[in-house]
Amino acid sequence: MVKLKNSFQRKEKKYALTEQQYQKLREKLDGFMQEDAYGLHTIISVYFDTEDYELIRHSVTKPVYKEKFRIRSYGVPKAESDVFLEIKKKVSGVVYKRRVALTYNAAKGYIQHPHAFELAKRKDQQIKQEIDWLLARKRLEPKVMIAYDRRALFACENEEFRVTFDFDIRYRKENLSHKLDDKGERVAPEIDVLMEVKALGAYPLWFSEILTELELYPTSFSKYAQTYQRYLYTLNPLSSKQREEFSHVI
Repeated sequence: MVKLKNSFQRKEKKYALTEQQYQKLREKLDGFMQEDAYGLHTIISVYFDTEDYELIRHSVTKPVYKEKFRIRSYGVPKAESDVFLEIKKKVSGVVYKRRVALTYNAAKGYIQHPHAFELAKRKDQQIKQEIDWLLARKRLEPKVMIAYDRRALFACENEEFRVTFDFDIRYRKENLSHKLDDKGERVAPEIDVLMEVKALGAYPLWFSEILTELELYPTSFSKYAQTYQRYLYTLNPLSSKQREEFSHVI
């Protein structure tokens, strides 16, 4: 089983697949990769942003540096289930993630009173202080829930090389502060499967050859960005200056 890490860096590329392409690819990967022990599981994230969506507006302009903050749960959480407070940064194409685990009840309390408690481990407390600073500096609030069903594979000879397949990507912009669930509307109905390739360096030769054989090419697709551009942008009119900065990426 691949363990969930609290801090890591890697490059990530996305590929939009049809159901037929997905089935062919899974056949080709047999023998090179194996599915992790979680099987098909649901991932739920609540993304935080400023009142006028400053973080995601900056992100879609494809800057050298961008950051996001979210609460992430693997499955629908119960009161004492672990969830993650997670900062995701991208610098010159490299993704960095830092996160701490809290119970779902504690996480809800944290959002209301960030400085009310400290974490036992020094490293976790350091990450929490980074999150405290981001929340305070940007005055972040919960803006949208994004959920999807995932299968994750890792290479037999190198567990750091991973491929994930996300199905039924959905969103909800209401009822984010109460009980967290995965109910929502489809974000991109035209995409059957979103593949993400996560690697520290170059792809293995055998994987590159499979992509070439099946004519699979990377695409730009951020779940939060797509949700914002398709469903949230028109609900939050921008200033003239903001529209000018943002118009070329919509």
